Amino acid sequence: MEYDEIHTEEELRELVGPANPVVFRKATPVLRAYESEWIRNSPFCLIATAATDGTCDVSPRGDPPGFVRILDERTLAVPDRPGNRRLDTWRNVLQNPRVGMIFLIPGRGDTLRVNGRARLVRSAPFFDDMVVRGNRPRLALVVSVEEAYFHCAKSFMRAGLWQPESWAPEAVSSRARIARATEWTEASLESLERRYGPEYERHLYPGPP
Repeated sequence: MEYDEIHTEEELRELVGPANPVVFRKATPVLRAYESEWIRNSPFCLIATAATDGTCDVSPRGDPPGFVRILDERTLAVPDRPGNRRLDTWRNVLQNPRVGMIFLIPGRGDTLRVNGRARLVRSAPFFDDMVVRGNRPRLALVVSVEEAYFHCAKSFMRAGLWQPESWAPEAVSSRARIARATEWTEASLESLERRYGPEYERHLYPGPP
C-alpha cells in the first residue's frame, strides 16, 4: 500500500495551517500557582521517555493526589512504587534524561503537560513525605522542569472519557484472560481470576522495603 507522506515541516504547516500564538505563549519554564495547584491535586500522570536508540516508552504512575512532590518552582519528584520491575522508564532515563509528563485530574478534560530533564535518586529527605500505607519508595525520579503548559479538553471531549454512559469495560476480555494468553500461560484461569480479583489491591503497597 502506498501512502502520501509528509516529509518537511513546511508541508505539515501547509496542510494543518498556522498555530495561534497563544499556544506558545502559555508555556512556562517554572511552576506557577495554577500548575502547582494542579499537580498537588492530581492522582495520576503519564511519563514518556526514550532510550538513546530511539525506542520509546510511556508509563502510568498513580497514587493519592499530590503524590508527585513539588520541591520548588523548577523541580518535581515522582516516587517509585512496586511494579513489574521491567524498569523501562528508569533504564531510559539513565540513557537519556529527557522526559515528558501529562498530569490528569479525574473529571477534568484539560491536562497539564510538563517537559524536562530527569535523574534517579535513591535517597533524599523528601522520601519521608512519600510514604503511603507504610511503603517508602526505594527511589524517586527528580525532574528539572523546562516547560509546563495546560492542554485543552478537546481529546477528552471527543472520547467522552469521563462520561459513564460511554464506558464499556466488559467489551474487552478480562485482565485474567489477557494475562493467561500473554503472560501467565501455564496458570489456570481460576487462579488468575483470584490474582486479579479483590485481593489484588492488597499488594499495591507491600510495606516497608
